[in-house]
Amino acid sequence: MEELRIAIIGVGATGGVLAAALLSRDPGIVLVDPRPGLGEELREQGIGVTGALSYEVPVKHFYPRIEEVKEFSPNLFFLSTKTFHLPRVLEDLETVFTSGAKIVSTHNGLGTEDLIAERFGVDAAFRMSLNYGVSVKGPGRIETAFFNKPNHLGSVAPESREFGLQLAELLTGCGLDTEFVDDIKLYVWKKMIMKCTMASICAVTDRTIQDALAFPPTREIAESCFQEALAVAKAVGYDLGEDYLSQAMAYLEKVGVHKDSMCQDVANKTQTEIDFLGGKVVEYARKKGVPVPFYTAMTNLVKAIEDSYRAG
Repeated sequence: MEELRIAIIGVGATGGVLAAALLSRDPGIVLVDPRPGLGEELREQGIGVTGALSYEVPVKHFYPRIEEVKEFSPNLFFLSTKTFHLPRVLEDLETVFTSGAKIVSTHNGLGTEDLIAERFGVDAAFRMSLNYGVSVKGPGRIETAFFNKPNHLGSVAPESREFGLQLAELLTGCGLDTEFVDDIKLYVWKKMIMKCTMASICAVTDRTIQDALAFPPTREIAESCFQEALAVAKAVGYDLGEDYLSQAMAYLEKVGVHKDSMCQDVANKTQTEIDFLGGKVVEYARKKGVPVPFYTAMTNLVKAIEDSYRAG
């Protein structure tokens, strides 16, 4: 592997943990985030991660705009923004992307790696499925509720496997145990069916995942949504098996003591990621002719709530 010059785009909860882990090995990593004042905070106090993962690292290189990292000639980008920012981020990346560079999507949602491949080629596109739960407690202060090892990493092009194996080794060496897998979309579907299902239910009802599953009416909705999403996954080539639903429910009942991040989006009256979550399941379902009435209803309810505060 050639010398890596890494840039992390988006330094929220997910990006902050990635940044802290990689900065613990390489203080020259570049961070990019447009939020006003964040750069000054991070340069002053660094990034601190507590809980299931623990880091305390200084920050040297921070920029509010992607085009400003051009002087560093990054050849590896981690994208950790909200999914609705992805089209604009990819547009801005064209100003600094060089031949042979790699781009890793760490987003929530379905299909983000396909957008990268469409714009920069399949050789550049990678996807990670992150298996830790995190929340931001303040600028550069992040708490990890759990880390169900390992994370999973995959490439869109099979020819990029060797680089992926080396990158997984690098991340594991930084404390973020990561396994390279040949079919990353399978792992994304396994995780995102849970996220896509519970995010909208929690956002509409303002309940934690555990509470939503403990309350019979919302559990009934969740179980119906799961069945629909499994049918869509099967239609696009991913049969997750008869045991998936019971395993997913057991997992969520164990780790779902927190509210989904979409609850915070609604509470803060900010844009949600519904288009890449429930909305993407509905999109795939329509293309394959799979009926998803529960998913459609939950997705449209989130969009109606979002419209009620964003339209004004």
